[in-house]
Amino acid sequence: MMSSGGYTTIDDNNNKNSVVSGSVPAVSDPDHATIKFTESKLQTFPPSSESQGKIAAVFRPPSDADDSFSKPARGISDGPRPTGWMHAFTVGAYTPYFDVDTSDVLQRIRDSLFPFSGTFTENTADNPDLYGPFWICTTLIFVAAAIGTFVTYVAHELQKKEWNYDINLVTWSAGLFYGYVTLVPLGLYVILKYFSAPSGLVQLWCLYGYSLFVFIPASCLSIVPVEIFRWVIAGVAGFMSATFVALNLRTHIKSAGERWFLIVAGIFLLQLALAIVLKLYFFTITVGTN
Repeated sequence: MMSSGGYTTIDDNNNKNSVVSGSVPAVSDPDHATIKFTESKLQTFPPSSESQGKIAAVFRPPSDADDSFSKPARGISDGPRPTGWMHAFTVGAYTPYFDVDTSDVLQRIRDSLFPFSGTFTENTADNPDLYGPFWICTTLIFVAAAIGTFVTYVAHELQKKEWNYDINLVTWSAGLFYGYVTLVPLGLYVILKYFSAPSGLVQLWCLYGYSLFVFIPASCLSIVPVEIFRWVIAGVAGFMSATFVALNLRTHIKSAGERWFLIVAGIFLLQLALAIVLKLYFFTITVGTN
């Protein structure tokens, strides 16, 4: 073997029958021996079934990845939970009553606007909610306070009188509606239990909460500066709300005995009284003389 001009040559006399792999002459020359390459054993991709032991055909996560989300987070113990009356002071006690779809809430609002059907308690017996009543009450508080404030402002502007914003409208509105929708069903619950016609407390809260929805559009319509029109709106809204509650409780209260009519009449009149208070406090305008 000789090296000449930077290329390696193979002596033909001594290596005529030899096979060399890996040396390639730059220029073919009769004096150079023919190079034969041996067949290399290259691995093909993807591997055949025989080589699946070396390369897995399917990717598999780590053994502990499947249950990483099923384990409880750190700091959360599976200790004993409160039972009995103590359970009423936990968030978990009220979580099921806020697990409701938007379609269910809208359907219950529609039912409250058609009070003569009297099927609301039957449709919500298995799944009464507090989500709808809470937001209906909250919306009514701000709508009544805002519309009442605007109506007062317009009345003062028309008569060129000085006007001052009354922040107490929001406070009294919250106290009135939150207090009514909480305490009245609670009192009715005690009365029905006394007359051996018990009803679910959450069911009563749900019924009274949805009964207040009609006062939201009534408050918006009270922006019209006509006193007779406002009284008509308040009366119609009060009648619809009272009828909705009374008819849905009538069938159940009949089991209380002969005094069931007095209980239903009291429920009806109490709802009308709420409408009158709403009209007198929020939409009766008194323009000062200053």
